[in-house]
Amino acid sequence: MGPLQIVPSRLISQLYCGLKSPAASGTKICLTMARPSSNMADFRKCFAKAKHIVIISGAGISAESGIPTFRGAGGYWRKWQAQALATPGAFAQNPSLVWEFYHYRREVIQRVEPNPGHLAIAECEARLREQGRRVVVITQNIDELHRKAGTKNLLEIHGSIFKTRCTSCGVVAENYKSPICAALSGKGAPEPETQDARIPVEKLPRCEEAGCGGLLRPYVVWFGENLDPDILEEVDRELALCDLCLVVGTSSVVYPAAMFAPQVSARGVPVAEFNMETTPATNRFRFHFQGPCGGTLPEALAPHETERVS
Repeated sequence: MGPLQIVPSRLISQLYCGLKSPAASGTKICLTMARPSSNMADFRKCFAKAKHIVIISGAGISAESGIPTFRGAGGYWRKWQAQALATPGAFAQNPSLVWEFYHYRREVIQRVEPNPGHLAIAECEARLREQGRRVVVITQNIDELHRKAGTKNLLEIHGSIFKTRCTSCGVVAENYKSPICAALSGKGAPEPETQDARIPVEKLPRCEEAGCGGLLRPYVVWFGENLDPDILEEVDRELALCDLCLVVGTSSVVYPAAMFAPQVSARGVPVAEFNMETTPATNRFRFHFQGPCGGTLPEALAPHETERVS
């Protein structure tokens, strides 16, 4: 599986042609489907029958809680786009600037709450668990809002902004401090005219392991880095077993996650996209529901009339 990267929209359809279906002995498939349905009643029939549901979530669902996506027009922090700062090279060259960016994001995230979309997913998972059915969330988001909403079966494929990894000893640790270090207090303002803080490297977040003191970095997957192979193995297992897939608030252009749902669709499993707009993958899916996830998901995941009630 390749490193994290944004794939230009014009290449997405080329990538989707040539997908290998796990159920087809390596046979390559070019995904072409009719215009996806927006019939909620039909989706609900699939939902009622599903025993193993995978929900793939992206930045769109968190945007509804007030978290900036740093995508599209105006998607800048100061004068930089996120992908210019979220790289190993940027951190090596200017760790102070990168930590300002992540400090700003941490502070924003700590002030927001899960929205009705997050809560509908968590409630659905808990309810179906009692019925012997499985719901698992595969998220590209690093904000932990799914966890805060109560989701238990959660694969955070891009890591968490509330964890750090030491660049010296490699220790990964949870860190919810606000600010994460004294030097970042009051720093990180996003306005273009803001002057960079230029914090000395020794004043940036440091490892607290005995005898270490190494420079910490956010425990997130940056562009150009590979995803954790153990997590990817779990993702592959869930995708191979699921009998219904939801794609929630994702642009379907960040690889490798952009390929997950098309892989599922390639073996004939219903895939439903919930998003504010169409994406390069929309026409590969059986369903598409346009609008805020906080409006569409509660209806989609509500108890079905055929569910047993304990």
